[in-house]
Amino acid sequence: MNVNTPVNESSAPSDNDPNRIPVEEFVPAEVSELDLYQKREKIYTRKIEGYFQRLRTLTGWPLLMGYFLLPWLQWDGRQSVLFDLPARQFNVLGLTFWPQDLTMLAWLLIIAAFALFTVTNFAGRVWCGFSCPQTVWTSIFMWIEQKIEGSRNQRIKLDASPWSANKFAKKFIKHSMWLAVAFYTGFTFVGYFTPIIDLSYGFFTLDIHPWAVFWIAFFTLATYGNAGWLREQVCIYMCPYARFQSAMFDPDTLIISYDQKRGEKRGSRKRNEQSADVGLGDCIDCQLCVQVCPTGIDIRDGLQYQCIGCALCVDACNSVMEKMHYPKDLISYTTENTLAGKPSKILRPRLLGYISAVVIMCGLLTYRIADRDTIELGVLRDRQALYYQQENGDIDNRYTLKVANKTQQSHRYQLSVVAPKELKLIGSIEFQVLSGEVVDIPITLRAEAQQQVRGAFDIEFKAQRLDTDNDIVSHKSRFFSPSE
Repeated sequence: MNVNTPVNESSAPSDNDPNRIPVEEFVPAEVSELDLYQKREKIYTRKIEGYFQRLRTLTGWPLLMGYFLLPWLQWDGRQSVLFDLPARQFNVLGLTFWPQDLTMLAWLLIIAAFALFTVTNFAGRVWCGFSCPQTVWTSIFMWIEQKIEGSRNQRIKLDASPWSANKFAKKFIKHSMWLAVAFYTGFTFVGYFTPIIDLSYGFFTLDIHPWAVFWIAFFTLATYGNAGWLREQVCIYMCPYARFQSAMFDPDTLIISYDQKRGEKRGSRKRNEQSADVGLGDCIDCQLCVQVCPTGIDIRDGLQYQCIGCALCVDACNSVMEKMHYPKDLISYTTENTLAGKPSKILRPRLLGYISAVVIMCGLLTYRIADRDTIELGVLRDRQALYYQQENGDIDNRYTLKVANKTQQSHRYQLSVVAPKELKLIGSIEFQVLSGEVVDIPITLRAEAQQQVRGAFDIEFKAQRLDTDNDIVSHKSRFFSPSE
């Protein structure tokens, strides 16, 4: 009986039928038992050199250098990148952002998402394989492992051997170096939120805030676990990008593929033998493409969501093709249309749409940053009374002006008021605000008795930086007086 053929009640044998076959025999084993989580089998990757691995080095080092060095650089006497949460200031390379500017952060995240979609539509998961922090840090940990424990075969042999002084020493050194890299990673991350020089001084003098200790420990363990132990499981099970990346693919997307027409039938042969002479394809079934894969897949089985596009299998296969004197690119970056013998297009509607969206959003964000106010002015009216009438008939309205200097330099400012009636401004008309400071300035507006001001009307406060004519900010309010 075909197990895939449905059985209706009339044709199915009854429970009392002596010829009845148990239901379990109709169900294949792989259907009757389902593992929701497969136990991890350790992947022993083989070291390989090649064009794409040199390219990965060039893309990975800028990320590492930028991450570890930026907090230590100084810009106009302050840390170049510092997200000062208690002060609600975000200093980025000479620019100071405030909580009111967080809309620009949303813009930046949207731009980053569309940029990722653009790159994915054009060249698949090159971000995952070349610049993703998980990939870069995992590569560092794997490099340390290879330097201490040896080649792939040596690591397999070491793990299979019983514990000894030599094995313990190698494991201890490896994990110590992993923890050292993880600690510096966590320490640097906290240094983006706490002045890193003060953090370093406090760490070595044991005068460090408990919360700083907690977050350094947290990110140290997270880095150690993700890059040292979980590795490919982060990409396969935890990262959502692997699950929806195919929605951005099209037949012209560059993906890593195996040329089945050229490679099949697989089989080993002598080095100088041509494929046609032995009746085989160009694939010699050396398994090198599987041994170098950080996620442990066989790219010859077709495109799989576990593939991160790192091109290790491309370099491995090309090295074998060179030795066999065969043409390269049996495994290569190619498109589905190219493999099918169809013309492939670089520019297509979806890709042009992504590029246009990124360019427009980058332009708007640049304009928003360049046009943002470097002064922030807020006005609070006195809540005790709408107005105060003096004995001589003068009418006073009291306000508190909040002036924020959003630049990284100290400036002097001048206040003025625009109103349909003549009002006298009493208080500090000129004042100085330090970099990143918010000052409260009490101001009184007076309508003298001879002006015969009656009723309520709109007014506008203005604050102007004295060393420039262009930096002016305003805020509207109301002036109240007796109606009669």
